Amino acid sequence: MSFPLSQVNLWGRAEFIDVIGPVFEHSPWIADETWPQQPFHSVKELHHALCETVTSAGLEKQLALIRAHPDLVGRAALAGTLTRESFGEQAGAGLNKLSAEEIILFQRQNAAYHEKFGFPLVICVRLNKKEAILAGFEKRLQNTREQEVQIALEEIFKIAEFRLRDLIFG
Repeated sequence: MSFPLSQVNLWGRAEFIDVIGPVFEHSPWIADETWPQQPFHSVKELHHALCETVTSAGLEKQLALIRAHPDLVGRAALAGTLTRESFGEQAGAGLNKLSAEEIILFQRQNAAYHEKFGFPLVICVRLNKKEAILAGFEKRLQNTREQEVQIALEEIFKIAEFRLRDLIFG
C-alpha cells in the first residue's frame, strides 16, 4: 500500500512510526525522531530528514542500525524470518535461488566480514545481483572499519530511499 505525501504529513506520531519506521530495518527510533519535522514537501525532503536523523545520532546508534540488518543469505533468510522488505529485496537480487555451494560461499563471506568489522555487510541489493554482491564482499573486506561504517550507512540510505518511494507518492 502506498500513501500520498499530503496524508503522511497529517499523521500523528504513532501512525508515522508504524508506517515509516520499517523503512530503516528494525529501527523505528529514526521515524520517531524525524516526525516532529513535518510537514515534508517532497519524498526527497523526507528521505533527507530521516538520513540526517541517522547521521546526527552518533556512532553507537549508527552501529545498532547497521547491526539490525540481516546477513545476506544468512540464518534469517534460510529460516524464512526476514522482514517482508528484506525478503523481497534479497529475492529480487536472486539470493533466494542459490545453489548449496553459493550458500556456503555467502556464509563464509558473512563470517569473514563479521569477524573483521563486527556487523553484517549492508548493500542495497536492489542495485546489485549475487555476482556483484560477492565481489563487493571481496572489495569491502579490504576497507577499514571506519570506511565500512560510512559505506554501510550510505547503502542503508539507498535502501531507505527505495522503501520510501514504495510507500509514498507525491
